[in-house]
Amino acid sequence: MSDALSQTAVDLNPAMRPLDWLLGTWESEEPGQGSFPTISPFLYNETLHFTHVGQPVINITFNALHAETNKPLHRESGFIRIQPGTNNVAFIIAQNSGLVEIEEGELDGQKLTLQSRALARTSFAKKPHVQQITRVLHLRSDGRLEQKVFMALENQPLTQHLHITYRRTS
Repeated sequence: MSDALSQTAVDLNPAMRPLDWLLGTWESEEPGQGSFPTISPFLYNETLHFTHVGQPVINITFNALHAETNKPLHRESGFIRIQPGTNNVAFIIAQNSGLVEIEEGELDGQKLTLQSRALARTSFAKKPHVQQITRVLHLRSDGRLEQKVFMALENQPLTQHLHITYRRTS
């Protein structure tokens, strides 16, 4: 089933122009690295989609697969908003794990640095619960997009969890 709005060519909302460098589909060239003190290290592949339908938001989906087994790992879906006239940016994200987050931060050129401001989860979410997330997305000078995600749990301090680099495929 296709979404008629996403198939129609519309101009990017002017409020979102500072983030136009994100638009398109990005795929990991090499597997990303995942680790955390409470789990075994793993490698993953991920596809990111940044799209728009002319509203003052960018639609996002992140789909990660285990690099060796191709088993789905996690999915994130949501929106990016920017406070007009500022460099203040917000990610509103729902994950298939039952975690919903609002991350806010700043846009500095082609680099986004975000920190969780609100986290909510299903009542039966797996413990220990995530307490904090920090995300950095940066368009490197070689045209690749790099993402680092840091996470803190109830019993673990803020630690790098994910690191991956993508190339634009569309």
